[in-house]
Amino acid sequence: MLQGKIALVTGGSRGIGKDIVLKYANNGATVISGDLIDPDYTHENVSFVKLNVTDRDNIKEAASKIKEQYGKLDILVNNAGITRDAILLKMKEEDWDLVVDINLKGVYNVTQGFISLLLKSGNASIINMASVVGLDGNAGQTNYSATKGGVIAMAKTWAKEFGRRNVRSNAIAPGFIKTDMTHVLPEQVIESVLANTPLRSMGESEDVSNAALFLASDMSKFITGQVIRVDGGLNL
Repeated sequence: MLQGKIALVTGGSRGIGKDIVLKYANNGATVISGDLIDPDYTHENVSFVKLNVTDRDNIKEAASKIKEQYGKLDILVNNAGITRDAILLKMKEEDWDLVVDINLKGVYNVTQGFISLLLKSGNASIINMASVVGLDGNAGQTNYSATKGGVIAMAKTWAKEFGRRNVRSNAIAPGFIKTDMTHVLPEQVIESVLANTPLRSMGESEDVSNAALFLASDMSKFITGQVIRVDGGLNL
């Protein structure tokens, strides 16, 4: 499905990012996983690069290496992100700044750093990993919700800016997915989420990587500027 495609996935060493990397690799893509954390897996179609989404010089260096080796980039998945949750009354300024720097400015940094390579593809796809809280908000996540709403807005903007150059840009908004981030949630929070989810379950990382595969492939060649919710019907 992705034969001949070159893909970069930020935050690709674990969680949803890891699943996306392996999904792409198993479907024929050559995948570069960019992360600060060493991966716990290998794949013949996957290479790894130390990538700090807040370091523009590091991004420029990574882009130069990919240009030299491949000459283009067909798929960019902006997946790297963190949480530092607290209600507004107790949120520390440094936690606001850190989440915004990584989750929002990091997406800007990486996409700006690699857009020239995406334009060389002739058929490129940008995928921003958002969240349902970027659409609906969530108590205790002012910083995280703001950044995820921001990456949705950027995806829509880039769809308008680069569509004429055959670059598609979309976002995925996962609901509550079984990951390290949700593993630490209190039981009562999980019970509340499930009660408001028509499918009455949390999602799996594969549910998100399947959506990412669709948006990266030619199956979605006429889809851009959209947000795909992968949330089991949460908040219908």
